[in-house]
Amino acid sequence: MGLLAYLKTQFAVHLLIGFVFVVSGLVINFIQLCTLALWPINKQLYRRLNCRLAYSLWSQLVMLLEWWSCTECTLFTDQATMNHFGKEHVVVILNHNFEIDFLCGWTMCERFGVLGSSKVLAKKELLYVPLIGWTWYFLEIVFCKRKWEEDRDTVIEGLKCLADYPEYMWFLLYCEGTRFTETKHRVSMEVAASKGLPPLKYHLLPRTKGFTTAVQCLQGTVAAVYDVTLNFRGNKNPSLLGILYGKKYEADMCVRRFPLEEIPQDEREAAQWLHKLYQEKDALQEMYEQKGIFPGQQIKPARRPWTLLNFLCWATLLLSPLFTFVLGVFASGSPLLILTFLGFVGAASFGVRRLIGVTEIEKGSSYGNQEFKKKE
Repeated sequence: MGLLAYLKTQFAVHLLIGFVFVVSGLVINFIQLCTLALWPINKQLYRRLNCRLAYSLWSQLVMLLEWWSCTECTLFTDQATMNHFGKEHVVVILNHNFEIDFLCGWTMCERFGVLGSSKVLAKKELLYVPLIGWTWYFLEIVFCKRKWEEDRDTVIEGLKCLADYPEYMWFLLYCEGTRFTETKHRVSMEVAASKGLPPLKYHLLPRTKGFTTAVQCLQGTVAAVYDVTLNFRGNKNPSLLGILYGKKYEADMCVRRFPLEEIPQDEREAAQWLHKLYQEKDALQEMYEQKGIFPGQQIKPARRPWTLLNFLCWATLLLSPLFTFVLGVFASGSPLLILTFLGFVGAASFGVRRLIGVTEIEKGSSYGNQEFKKKE
C-alpha cells in the first residue's frame, strides 16, 4: 500500500477533511447571510454571488469523488446532446438508487460549469441541516413537506421565482420521491397494479405532481428535460464513507435530452409521458444488468482543476492556525485544556459522521413505505 493510499484510510485525515468542510461551510454561510442585504438592491448580483459561494462548498465534496477517490464518470449519450450541456436551463430526472447519486450528478454539473447554480426539489427536513440546508436556503432551493395539498402553493411560488435566474441551472428532480428499497418497491408496485400501470423492476412508481408542476411553471425558462439513468460497474453500491476512504468506483450515466416542446403541457398527458419515461428507464437498467453497458456513445468529460484548487486554498487557510492551536494546547500541559480539546474533537467527529449519515440509505426516511398507498 502506497503512502497516499494509507493516508486515505486514516481517521485523523478524515477528521481534517471534515474540519475544513465544516468550518469553511460555516464561513460561507455567514457570508451568504451578509449578502441578504443585496437582495432588495440587486437581486441578480445576490444570486451570482451565492452561486459562487455554494460552488466553493459543494466542490469540496466533488473533489473527494474526482481527486480523492478518483472515481470515473462515463456518459452514454450523443454529441448533439453534449453540445447543449451547460448552455441552457434544464430539468434533470435522475434515478434514486444509490447513496452518492447526488454526488455523481454534482460532478457532471461541475464539469459543465453549473454546480453553483444547480437546484433541487428537496424535503423540508433538509432545511434545518447545518451547511447543507443553510446553503440551499440562500440558493432559493424549493423545499417541500411531500404532502401535495400543503406543498402545492409553496412549490409553484418557488418555481416561478426561478423564472428569471441569471445563471444556467440544472433543476434536479427525484421523481420517485425517495430512495429505492425492496420494501418501498413492493408497496410501490402494489399501487402500480391498482392503477393499471406496468410494473417497474428497478424503479419506484414516479410521483407526477412535482414533474408536471415544474414543467408548467418553468415553461419559457427551461429548454429541455435531461433523463439520466445511473449505474455502477461491477454491481457496486458505493457510499460517501467509501469515497472518504479513497475507494474508486466507475459510474455510468445514460443521458437523453427531450426538448420541452415535446412534453405535453396537459397535466394528465404529462403524467402519462413520465410513466412512459420510467418504463424506458427500467428497460435501460435491464440492458445494463444483462450487458454491463448502456446504449450510446461513451464520453468521459475531463475533470477540471478548480475543485482541487478550491479545497487546497481552504485547507491552507484553516489548517495552519489549527495546527498552531493544537501544539499550543499540548505544550500548555494543562489537563483541563487538553481534555476540553479532546472533547471538542469527539464532538466534531460525531457531527461529521451525522452529516455523512444524511446520505445513507438505511437511515433514509420512511417516506414511500406507506405513502405510496395514499392518493397523490
